[in-house]
Amino acid sequence: MYNYLDFEKPVADLEGQILELKKLAEAGEAVDVADEIARLEKRSKDALSEIYRALTPWQKAQVARHPDRPHCMDYVNALFTEFTPLAGDRAFGEDQAVVAGFARFNGESVAVIGQEKGNDTQSRLKHNFGMARPEGYRKAVRVMELADRFGIKIVSLVDTTGAYPGIGAEERGQAEAIARSTSVSLGLKVPNIAVIIGEGGSGGAIAIATANHVYMLEHSIYSVISPEGAASILWRDTTRAKDAATNMKITAQDLAGLKVIDGIVAEPLGGAHRGPQATIKAVGEQIEKGFADLTASNMDYREHRREKFLAIGRNL
Repeated sequence: MYNYLDFEKPVADLEGQILELKKLAEAGEAVDVADEIARLEKRSKDALSEIYRALTPWQKAQVARHPDRPHCMDYVNALFTEFTPLAGDRAFGEDQAVVAGFARFNGESVAVIGQEKGNDTQSRLKHNFGMARPEGYRKAVRVMELADRFGIKIVSLVDTTGAYPGIGAEERGQAEAIARSTSVSLGLKVPNIAVIIGEGGSGGAIAIATANHVYMLEHSIYSVISPEGAASILWRDTTRAKDAATNMKITAQDLAGLKVIDGIVAEPLGGAHRGPQATIKAVGEQIEKGFADLTASNMDYREHRREKFLAIGRNL
């Protein structure tokens, strides 16, 4: 059974009936119910397909935040080998909201930087729900500069509601750390690829997503501020987050149309949480293809990034 979102109630009801029939069959308390189970499974799949074919931006935001979606470390463990994380920013301390280190991708050395939200209460607290403090971004800068020095490609896995807004983080220079990380990303001499795997929130996402190629999962979101934050500012009413999400153009489809991102990675029917292995495999294939396209062109990666992000302004 899955953690169902509000708009998935028709599917939840059908899958609940299927589960009950299967339990009765296993206990030998029912006649042959295989045909009824097959009928309900088809109805459930059709209902799920109908719902996900017409998701609103707010519903996509809910899917992007689903607690069972694969997180950064799920991708790291599945796609990379010999992952060696580095800790600390060599200035203040360690921030476990940001995972950064070196690994091998298809046998080739890469640097991996990502935001980890955690998958249960204990790990979410440990990783501060994926909201990085300044030391997290300075750790990312440290890894990017090492990779640049040794000619190692960089992969960023973005999944954060935004940088941590606490007093301590502001006192230690949150804005400067984000700006520095963005600046270093833009100036890299090596190719880098970023994938929005869940939420790409505000400067906290841009700090590691300023890449030659930026991809988004089909039901992920990428925005300058959360829908709730925008609703609070525009209407002083967080309950209007749905309206904000619709007007902000935060979905992968909207951003691909605006040429803010370079491609969309398809998710299984019902979202990444219903097929995590298939989703992770698709992301790996997209990263592989992205690097192949970048390296085949023998381009100046800094100039490519410069033109890419200047063109966004011209397109808008």
